Amino acid sequence: MITVRDLTFTYPGASEETLHGLHFEIAEGEIFGFLGPSGAGKSTTQKILIGLLKEYGGTIEVMGRDVGSWGQDYYQHIGVSFELPNHYLKLTALENLQYFRSLYAGDTRDPMEVLTWVGLDADANKKVADFSKGMKVRLNVARSLIHHPKVLFLDEPTSGLDPVNARKIKDLVLDLREQGTTVFVTTHNMMVADELCDRVAFITAGNISVIDAPTTLKKQYGKRNVRVEYVNGTEELAQQEFPLDGLGDNAAFLTLLQSGHRIETIHTQETTLENIFIEVTGEALRV
Repeated sequence: MITVRDLTFTYPGASEETLHGLHFEIAEGEIFGFLGPSGAGKSTTQKILIGLLKEYGGTIEVMGRDVGSWGQDYYQHIGVSFELPNHYLKLTALENLQYFRSLYAGDTRDPMEVLTWVGLDADANKKVADFSKGMKVRLNVARSLIHHPKVLFLDEPTSGLDPVNARKIKDLVLDLREQGTTVFVTTHNMMVADELCDRVAFITAGNISVIDAPTTLKKQYGKRNVRVEYVNGTEELAQQEFPLDGLGDNAAFLTLLQSGHRIETIHTQETTLENIFIEVTGEALRV
């Protein structure tokens, strides 16, 4: 669905490139995460892919066509939800969606349907000026879906959301993937990326260092150990680690299980995407 080759970009007046020859491909129906700290080049790449920045180097194809060859019809096929909400504040949520719906030539969704998807149906007739930031973010997502986009670009889609509404948005994105929508997510939130993305790319200082599935990365960089926490004979919490390989025949592990000590937890020692990011790039994630 998206093919990027040797993508470079330098902002006007800047002495150095922002993007240094990026290469990646995104399959149809894939959720692809672009992960990195602020200033890494995530938003610049997204702006190029959606046609807001023009003077780039390299080649980009979206839906089989060079992105530069698309006209205004490009926006009939892509949806964009920016991190910072941008709505008509004097209009209600429903009026905003009705207006943006009118701009599309093709089939569109019922505004009340998408408001229900993001949990704003009860606030449909409330002026957006009275919305919280989280409500405005959810309205951004609703607006990006009104025209059945084939490719959806989401910039920090759960920023400012409470856990319940963040879960609602993540479930919606997963449902859209099941319907065949291709999703490009830019974020510094590794938990969101881990839950949503089929593959992720780590980007720092305009370079991509790794592209792979989160599960593959965690297997590659994680320890194959099992940690057992238990209450020992002095009623203190103790722990031991055992190799995962051959665990069923590990005499020390079996002895501990049969010792009569109260077992509190047994966990494999999986690493996190954030730990992997720091290990691979040498940089911590910062907003």
